[in-house]
Parts: sequence; structure tokens; C-alpha cells
Amino acid sequence: MTHGDLAHGIGRSGQPWGRHLISLTAVVAMMLLALSNLIDVYGEPVAWAAAAVPATLIGALIALAGTRPILRLWWQLVFLAFAQFIVGPVIAFNGTTTAHIVPGLETLSRGWEATFGSFKYLISITPPIGTADGSLMAVWTMGLWLTFLAGIFAIHGNAWLSLVSVPPLACAVAVCALLGTGTGWQRPICGTAFAIVLIVWLSWRLDLFEWGRWISSLIIVVLAAGLAFGGTLLVPQDRMVLRDRYNPPLNPYDYTSPLSGMRSYIKDHKKDVLLTVTDLPAGTPVRLAVMDRFDGSVWNLSDSSEASDSSNYERVGTSIATSEKGYPFTATFTVNKGLADTWLPLAGAARSVDFKSNNDTFYYNADTDSAIIPSGTHEGLTYTETGIVPTKPSDKQVSQAKASRISQPQAQDVPDSVSKLATSIAGGQASGGAAAAALADTLKESGWFSHGLQGDYPSEAGHGNYRVNKLLAGTAMVGDSEQYASAMALMARELGLPSRVVMGFLPKDEDGSISDKRTKKETGNHTVTEFTGNDVTAWVEIKLQNLGWVAFYPTPKETKVPDENQNLTPPNPQTLVRQPPVPLTDPLRDKTQAKGQSSLAGADADADSANLLWPKFWRVTRLVALYGSPVWLLLIVCGLILTVKALALARARRHGSPQTRVAAGWDAIHALAEQSGITATGTRRNQAQSIARQLNTDPQAFAQLGREADYATFSGKAVLSNQAAAYWKSVDKVRKSMLAALPRFRRIRTRLSLKSVVILSGRRATVRKPKGSRTVRRTSKKGTTS
Repeated sequence: MTHGDLAHGIGRSGQPWGRHLISLTAVVAMMLLALSNLIDVYGEPVAWAAAAVPATLIGALIALAGTRPILRLWWQLVFLAFAQFIVGPVIAFNGTTTAHIVPGLETLSRGWEATFGSFKYLISITPPIGTADGSLMAVWTMGLWLTFLAGIFAIHGNAWLSLVSVPPLACAVAVCALLGTGTGWQRPICGTAFAIVLIVWLSWRLDLFEWGRWISSLIIVVLAAGLAFGGTLLVPQDRMVLRDRYNPPLNPYDYTSPLSGMRSYIKDHKKDVLLTVTDLPAGTPVRLAVMDRFDGSVWNLSDSSEASDSSNYERVGTSIATSEKGYPFTATFTVNKGLADTWLPLAGAARSVDFKSNNDTFYYNADTDSAIIPSGTHEGLTYTETGIVPTKPSDKQVSQAKASRISQPQAQDVPDSVSKLATSIAGGQASGGAAAAALADTLKESGWFSHGLQGDYPSEAGHGNYRVNKLLAGTAMVGDSEQYASAMALMARELGLPSRVVMGFLPKDEDGSISDKRTKKETGNHTVTEFTGNDVTAWVEIKLQNLGWVAFYPTPKETKVPDENQNLTPPNPQTLVRQPPVPLTDPLRDKTQAKGQSSLAGADADADSANLLWPKFWRVTRLVALYGSPVWLLLIVCGLILTVKALALARARRHGSPQTRVAAGWDAIHALAEQSGITATGTRRNQAQSIARQLNTDPQAFAQLGREADYATFSGKAVLSNQAAAYWKSVDKVRKSMLAALPRFRRIRTRLSLKSVVILSGRRATVRKPKGSRTVRRTSKKGTTS
């Protein structure tokens, strides 16, 4: 096949099957490399491959079917619809099919919904998302349709139309990058491999690949790949991921303090079984909520907008990423009557949560290992958690551990008694772990226990600054875990220890200590633990270096009940051995780290907080204008046109014999003239006169180049390679002067015009070579001398 045949490639389908298969193999390989960005999003490589590989292969086969005239267009659309709405749902919703093959009505209806909803699911769920809710339909849809679109142009008879395959492939790369994650080692490798396959395939497809120089070409490709891969490692990465800019509709500040309702569970459901857990490791606490923000009135939840080291509640799928080390477990939770709240009971660090009902959506905080279920818990709610119970550190490890340094929301309106007592108890301890243990031990030994219910010793509810001050500096140090946990967490903050309050269920004995005996063995090696309202407890966690968040229980024994004949006053800081404060700058007390937030007590927030709405509004507006503007589409189209024209010009300059290259140089001038709206027909002499006249320029340069092209074409004498190169230098100067002679807007239109670009895709004139050489016949075209 000669190069001139490219001019007749439109609509032709007679290329060998071997070339079709090579092109489709390259397209499938590039598409899978692009889709590999989603492997860690799903977290299950096998499940990803089960959807991505068949989708790309089917898309390629449907594109190949278009080479048969009887199967073009309408049959291709039928095949695509069958693959999208029947085959895809069978893979994505295999559990709803019959014998894992035959789709049911539920399979088809959910497949239709997931065709579009799966993309939203990908950006609203924190990876790994698993395969729930038909999430595989996203990778199936992209693999099927984008492979088909790229494939039909990749095997087109006109080799230059193979360039149109690039936008679908580039779209796959861009979309998968936006839907992917900001981490992962495989992305630079996949991106480099994608670029290499694309360059090699296009070079082969456009006959630009010189097989005789494969060694030098290979060296260039390897060096380019090495530089590209090395650049990704050296240059700081700032990757845009849609998931990071998508704000799920959940705000922890919309929820009241969980700790405020703790005593109601004890009052109304003290002996009622609120939660039943099967196969939970003995002695394992179950947490409901974790609070690290104190506003003077209550402890409550926070997120990353409050402090940089706070975490967000994010919607998760069937899989949850965790780096926790410890003992794995799988337990089934059943909510009973009386436990109706938005806090989902969980144990340890969850790796997956599977609800018996598919309609339950929940949000998980990976830092606090706690969850919120907006629809609320209710009687009969059943779910299975697979997770890790963290390894409990020894007392020696705790006492030697230093406190971690993190940013937390600043505690507001803390009473002076908290700082005085904290410094007196543990101000001189050598480590953060020892200081936390000293605080917990002192409160536990010096205090007395009472829920303040009917028949109990009087003890007010609440855990705000007034109640904590009354506990630590009043006439009686009496309370329950609500008050002691709040007091210790605030005392720890005063010493520079990162602290937070946890509320949940503890399998307690009569003293209130954790007991393995609460877990009962059932038949078949199963265990059951029942939690009552009396088991709802609050405790404190302190973050220590190399140990993470460590639990402390400062509440006195529940059997340590006061009476009027005992001394109930709290310890006096002046009578304790007062220690100097820890000589460390306390980042938790740095006011520059706290943002203005209104407390429940009505304290005024920072004056700047009221103005945060407008900057956020304008920031979102700018992002929408930047990334959603149709200007980007226009720029992409213009860039593609300029690229096609540059490649065609480069091929004409370098490809073929010197005689052919000289003749192609004149074609470059002729093509530019037609693109600028100039009518130039006849012989090269006539064309030169027409171009010079309509541009109102000196015709001498055009006439000279026309004569040289005629000489190279018809003289039959040899033309040297350096002569062809010199001729092209003159062509470049003339083309530049032609563009300069045009008005600005006409010049822009000329650069973007594709009119007569086919002239550069192959020579059509007869070139007479020196005696003894082979003559190449080319087809004639209007305006070209033959």
C-alpha cells in the first residue's frame, strides 16, 4: 500500500485483519492501564478485573464488528445496549441473578440505576469501597463505551483518523484519575506504559515508525520513560481527586452531645438489654461516640474544619481501610428495644460493616473508629462487623511513652480548678503516659461514685465547666463516668496531652471493671455478650507516641458509694506535693490554632467565623468556572487540530525520497493557501501567481519554489537529501510570510482550518526518478501538475 492511498481512506474497510487486531490490542491495553487507577478504589483487584477486562474486550469486539457492513451502526448499538444493561448488571449484581447467570427484574432495574449512580457512589464513599451497590457498573461503563469509541477509529481505513482514538483514551485516563485516589505506587508506572504504547502504536499506524532505526528509537523511548517516571518521584505531587472536593451531606455539628444523654440510658434502661453481640472477643468495649471538642458546656464531635488533626465522618462502602494492629474478629450486632440513637455501636477498628438490610447508610470516622447512622438505630437492626481489636499496651509501655503532638480543638471556658489540680497531681511526670496514669489513678482513688438517681447519693448530671468545677473544687467529689471522664480529659489538655472522651458499652462487673465473665459461651463455639443500659459508660483516651490512642478509666469503683459519715471533699492542690509544670510548649493551648465556634452556652464566636461563608462561596464558584467551563472543550479541540496539522507537516517534511519531499514542500504552501481562503488551481506556476496576487506579495519567491518543485518532479535527475532540506527551509519562510500577510482573525482561522490537509497526507503527482530507478504512480488532484 502506497502513501498516496491515504487520500482514499475515508470509508474504506479493506485493511488486513492482522492490522485490526494489533490496533485493538493496543487500545485494550491502554484502556486497562487507564482503568487501573480504580483498583485501589475498589480494594479488590479480582473484582475490578472481573468487570474491567470483559468490558474492554466486548467494546473492542463490537468495534471490530463494524468492519462487516451488515453489522455496522444499528447492530453495534444493539450489542452495546445488551452489554451495558444485561451483561454488566449480571456482573455487578451477581447476587440477584439466578444461578449467577440469568438476570432477574431486580438485576436489570438496579443495573439501570447504577449505570449513572455508580459514579456518584465512587466519589461519595471513602476507598476501598468494595463492590456494594453496583459500584462495578462505573468501571464497566467506561471500559465498554470508551473502548468502543477508540476502537472504531483505531481500525478505520484512513490511518490519520486513528488520531481520533486519542480523545476517548485520554478521557479514560482523566476520568479515572479524578475518580481515583491521591496515593499508590502503580500510577506512574501505568501512566508511563500508557504513553509508550500510545506513541509506538500511533507511529506504526501512521507509517512514521522506521524499523531500521529501532535501536535508537528504543533508547529514546526508554530514556523518556525514565525521565517521566523519575520526574513523578522528584516533583511534589498535587493531584486533584473529586472525592476530596465532594462534601457528603453530614455535619457532626448538627448532632447534640452524645454524652449529655448518657444518664438517661441508666435511668430508663438500667437492666434492659439494649445490645446483643455474637462472637465478640471477651472484655472488648463497644464504642458509640468519640468527642474531642469542649465548648464549656458539653463535649461534642468535631471534624477537620475545627482542627487539622481531627478526622471527618465519611460515607464508606463494604470495605474500610485500617492500619490497626491486633486481633481480628467478626461479630454480629443486634439492636434491641431502647437503643434508638444516631450512634452506631462498633468494636475495635472496623474493616467492613455489612447490614442485613441494604437500605442502611452510615458514615465512619477512621480516626475515632466510630460511626453515625443518620436514619438512627432501631429495634431489630442487625449487622456484621469484621475488624481488629487493638493490642492493649502494658503498664510499663504506657508509663514510658511520650505524648503525641497533634492539633485538637481548643477547650473553652475551662475552670481554674482543672489546671491547678492537674499540675499538682502530674505536672512533674517524666512522660505523657505516666502523667495520664497519675490523673486516672488519683481521680479513681479520691473520688466517690453515684449516678444521682432515686435512692443514690445526690450527684448532679452534666459535664460542663460548672459541673467539673464542682467535682474538683466543691464540697463532695461525687459523680459517675460522665463527670470523671470530662474532668480527666480537661486535666490532660492542661498538661499538653491529646485527649478525647469516649462513650460506649463496657462489659462490667459489680465494681464497674471490665470482666470477661460477661461473655457467655453458646453451642458451636459461639459467644454472646449482652449489654444493658447500666453498661453505658464514658472513659478517656490519650494519644501516646508509638501506642496510638490508649484508654484510661478514671471513674471510681461503682461499689464505692459515699455516705454522710465519710470525707467526700476532693484533694486540695495545696496539700499535694506540687510539681513544676512540664517544660514543653503546649500546642493544644495555642490560641492561634483554634477557630471561632459558638458554644452551646452562647459564647460569642470569633468575629471572622461569620465571614467564612462568602470565601467558601467564591472558592466553589471559581472551581466551577475553571473546571466546568466549555472553554476547556474548545481549547482541547483546537489543540487536537494543531497537533494533527503539525504531524502531517512533519511527515511530509521527512518521509519519502528527496524528490517526494520537495514536491510535498510545495503541497504545504498550496494547502496553507487553500486553508486561508485563497483559490489556487492549475500548474504550480499558475498557483504561485494566484497566491502572490491574492496576498498582494512579491511573486518571485513563489515562482522560484514552484520551478524547483517541477524540476524535482519531472527532470528525472537525482535530488540530494540536503537539497530537499534546504528547499523546506525556504518553504517555512514563505509559509511564515503568508501568515504574516493575513489579518489577525483570518490568520487564526487559517491555523485551525483542516481544509485540504489531506494534501499533506500523501503525494499525488508523478515523480520521475533517475534512469534505472522505479517510478511511483500517484493519483492526480485538481490543482496539481501531473
